[in-house]
Amino acid sequence: MPLLSLAGGSMPRLNVPFPTMGGRQFWEDRAFFRGWRIQQHVLSGHSRLLDPSDIRRAWGTHEDCQKALDQARIEKQLEPMTGTAVIALHGILRSSKSWDAMRRFLEPDGYQFVAIDYPSTQRTINQFADQLQSIIESLEGIEKIHFVVHSMGGLVVRRWCQSYSDPRIGRLVMIGTPNAGAEIATMLRQNLLFRTIFGPAGQELIAEPDNFTATLPVPSFEFGVIAGARGTAEGFNPLIPGDDDGIVTVNSARLVGATDSFTVRCLHSFQCWNPAAMEATRRYLQTGAFRESGEREPIT
Repeated sequence: MPLLSLAGGSMPRLNVPFPTMGGRQFWEDRAFFRGWRIQQHVLSGHSRLLDPSDIRRAWGTHEDCQKALDQARIEKQLEPMTGTAVIALHGILRSSKSWDAMRRFLEPDGYQFVAIDYPSTQRTINQFADQLQSIIESLEGIEKIHFVVHSMGGLVVRRWCQSYSDPRIGRLVMIGTPNAGAEIATMLRQNLLFRTIFGPAGQELIAEPDNFTATLPVPSFEFGVIAGARGTAEGFNPLIPGDDDGIVTVNSARLVGATDSFTVRCLHSFQCWNPAAMEATRRYLQTGAFRESGEREPIT
């Protein structure tokens, strides 16, 4: 049955439940509750409420959608959230769908899996950090929060650390994050096609001593680093120096302060559903170590 969205708190606005048609680079999640999400369009500023099946259940202002979500919670008798959440942040040009395999892998452990969509090619990492804070604030009832991030998603968390904090934060797993920048972005920085497709955040990935990533703090909470590698001196991509995953070098992924580090033989784009990366992520969230033996390789 259609939910009514209240336009400006007055006239009801009829919503026809309809599946989303993609366009994930133009929508950002602003609130989360048990798979329900309130999103805001990056250009128009209007909001929509999606159910766990990505069916639009309301639209209008953020307040309209929040009222519709509150109504759905009552009608469907949805229990408050409790326990531990895993917030998953995708990389540039990707979406929350990148985490479907990881979600299926981790949810049996009892986690509330929160895969966030953010318009990675439309805004800056500073703005994504503010969006992340909005999501965290919406996680009422959650007692502990872990982060699992891929590529640029790790930089968003580091930028979040610069402006925000939350006593519920537990551990962070960085997968293929260009902590020292991405050499491939440096090579293409003046390319018009690169600048058009990757947007302002693409320019923040440049690997130089005074680049954006150099200004980001090291997380004060426990974190581990997973890097993609070929296991050879040349790596997958001969155009960038050292071993790499085709996009990010192992050296760039490393961040001093990590309590453990791990490599997987995998190209950058496939790391979120790589079996070894998923198993290592599960172990780290549970024990603080990537390896079954419990042995750690911290980065100092």
